[in-house]
Order: sequence, then structure tokens, then C-alpha cells
Amino acid sequence: MRNTAKLTTAVLAAGALTLGLSACGSDKGSSTASDYSGPLVVAASPTPHAEILNFVKKNLAKKAGLDLEVKEFQDYIVPNTATEDGSVDANYFQNKPYLDDFNQKRGTHIVPVVTVHLEPLGLYSHKVKSADALKSGATVAVPNDAVNEARALKLLAANGLIGLKDAAGTEATPQDITKNPKNLKFKEVEAAQTVRSLDDVDAAVVNGNYAISAGLKPAKDALVLESAKNSPYGNFLAVKKGNEKDPRVKKLAKLLTSPEVKKFIEDKYQGSVIPSF
Repeated sequence: MRNTAKLTTAVLAAGALTLGLSACGSDKGSSTASDYSGPLVVAASPTPHAEILNFVKKNLAKKAGLDLEVKEFQDYIVPNTATEDGSVDANYFQNKPYLDDFNQKRGTHIVPVVTVHLEPLGLYSHKVKSADALKSGATVAVPNDAVNEARALKLLAANGLIGLKDAAGTEATPQDITKNPKNLKFKEVEAAQTVRSLDDVDAAVVNGNYAISAGLKPAKDALVLESAKNSPYGNFLAVKKGNEKDPRVKKLAKLLTSPEVKKFIEDKYQGSVIPSF
């Protein structure tokens, strides 16, 4: 069975932070389902999620009567486990296929509240200037979690680099490849490591938030970029089931889909992050 959640140093470090949050949650942590008096604590990836939340915090939250606290995490595991155990009230970093897979495999009960934006997945390289320039036998790094690996393979297939079985779905793996004209080899790494692997591989499929954090501009730098049309991969605010009616969550959901946030996303990210509302 494939290991879809290989632990890295970043994950372990984030896990330690989660333990710290749990230990000290009583003084500034999340509120219970019936106590909404404290700050709304939201776990988020640094870019663009935390940047968007901090824009809301600095410019919109006070007027709306929302006390917002943003906690940044580098990985795709701890934000959900922290939301499940109550270390944080909500998270903002993921898409629906990823969440569905996570809930099923880990027994968590996280649900989406409102979709905010899409980060197109892209293929990047430090060694070639176009996808066509990849040589036979080139190594391509892809995320090792089930959903993002399938998404990466579909991106490559959509651009003619490989072919996939018609039935390959949200858990497609390299074993589902039917055509590989360039005899590409695939290196499965934790999603946060894909951008860091660019010096060691010929190309890498990188999630938008990690690309932006590394100073890449997806709309400009990607060799091929995921289409935003009819995409199921919009990123959303999420909570543990039962907390959807938290008035603080409702306030944040409204602010995250406001005209002010839409303009902020469009101005700051110039097409590398796309509003989904």
C-alpha cells in the first residue's frame, strides 16, 4: 500500500507545534462549540492563505467585530489534525479532493465552509525552458500525497507528456500511465519539498502556494499550468463538523469572499492565485 503521508522534518516540527498548541490552548486557544467568545484561531499555509487572512485581519476584521488569530503551518497534515483536536478553530489551505481523501484515511471530520481561491498547479524547471525540451529519461518530482500526485499526473497528461488510463481518478499513480513517450521517471516527495527539489531533478510539479513562497510566479514561470476552468481544486475555509454555525466562522467566511479580498488577490498575485467567488 502506498504511503500517502510520508513524514518530513517539517511535518514533525509542525506536529511539535500542534502539541504546544494543545498544551497551552486554555489561555489563548480555540473555543468549544458552545463558547465563541475567544479569538478565531485559523491554521493556514503561509502563502497565499496566511497572507490573505492577515489582509482580512489588518483591514476588515475589526470593523466586522472579529478577533482573528492566524497560525502558519508548512505542511498539509497538521492543519487538519489540529482542527480535528481543537487546537485551532478552522483552517484554510486545501481543496475538496484532498480533504475527502484525508477524512477517509485518517478518520477526521473536517468540512468546507466557503471556497475562496484557486492556485493553479504548475510544472517548473531550473534546467529547461519548455516542457518539450525535457530529455528522454528526465526525472520529474511530484507530490507524494494521493490527491496532489493524481493532480500532477493529470497536468502532465493534459499537456501531452504522458497518457493515463481513462479510469484514473483522484488517486492516480505512475502505475496508471499508459503512454510515456519521453520515458519520464517520477520522484515522489512531500508536497512542500517539490520546489526544493528543482536543483536535483529535471522538473517538478509544484503546488501554487509553495511556488509563490519560493519566489516563482506561476502565471509566468511555469512550463505548463493547470487550467482554472471547471476546476474542483478551489481552496476553502474549513472547520470540524458541527462548527459551521460558529458566528466567528460566519463572519470570516463573509469577509473572505468580499470585494476587498477579491481585489487584494487579483492585485497581489496577478493571475497566480485566482479568486473563486
